[in-house]
Amino acid sequence: MEYHLQAPLTKEDIEKLQIRDTVYLTGTIYTARDAAHKRMQETLDKGEQLPFDIRDNLIYYMGPSPAREGRPIGSAGPTTASRMDKYAPALLDLGLSGMIGKGKRSTAVKEAVVRNKAVYFAAIGGAGALLSKAITDSEVVAYEDLGTEAIRKLTVKEFPVIVVMDARGQDLYAVAPDEYASI
Repeated sequence: MEYHLQAPLTKEDIEKLQIRDTVYLTGTIYTARDAAHKRMQETLDKGEQLPFDIRDNLIYYMGPSPAREGRPIGSAGPTTASRMDKYAPALLDLGLSGMIGKGKRSTAVKEAVVRNKAVYFAAIGGAGALLSKAITDSEVVAYEDLGTEAIRKLTVKEFPVIVVMDARGQDLYAVAPDEYASI
């Protein structure tokens, strides 16, 4: 199926999604990579508030290249999601509704996705220049000292992603190899 959805997503939106669905997101998403996730975990460990309200939001695992003149952001391709696996379950338990990245996720992340009725999307790796065209605004909201790994608030329009892990625990990375092998 193909969906055009407003971000942040509603629980109803997430519950209807299934692996293989193509989704075009319009609205607000946040970026964070390894260093930002580590810092967010340190913040939580101190009992402090995160620098943005994580509830019901999406995090895109991306560190952009510098913006060209007249553009809000440079190339904006996904990074490997498994590097955030040690942090993702806690963020999902705090209300994060989903993640965007590339690659397989751990069992702990899959369990947290199901437990929290969340979603994991893949963005197409190698298509960072194309993906950046769907980003209409970019604003650093935390950890500016981290440079490209700072947390950014992005405004996106028709940002293309694919559901690779749905709220029921279906995992495209787990089933696709066997399906492909049987062709």
